[in-house]
Amino acid sequence: MDIVIDAGSAVPPYEQVRMRIAELAAAGELAAGTRLPPVRLLATELGLAANTVARAYRELEQAGLVETHGRAGTLVTARAARTPAAAQQAAERYAQQATALGLAPQAALDLVRAALRL
Repeated sequence: MDIVIDAGSAVPPYEQVRMRIAELAAAGELAAGTRLPPVRLLATELGLAANTVARAYRELEQAGLVETHGRAGTLVTARAARTPAAAQQAAERYAQQATALGLAPQAALDLVRAALRL
């Protein structure tokens, strides 16, 4: 994830993280359902305290931009990615069906691209 913390900014680091994740989702760089890095991993990568990143994630969750699913991690919501919820649900159903059929991820993506004529 492309997040850079400006230590000299008047904006607190947790807010910089929160805003950047929201921006990346809104721009489509983080699609609905994308799993965010674990708090400790992202904190280490950014040189921040884990509590700082945890606060950013909490605020994103309170705004409905991410959801935390225990061991499944923190996921970007359809709302954050500006994707219709029905489209995200259809994608999840397709992924489950493709997996059940034994398709490799690349083969499943190739089928979607062909169906969309990309």
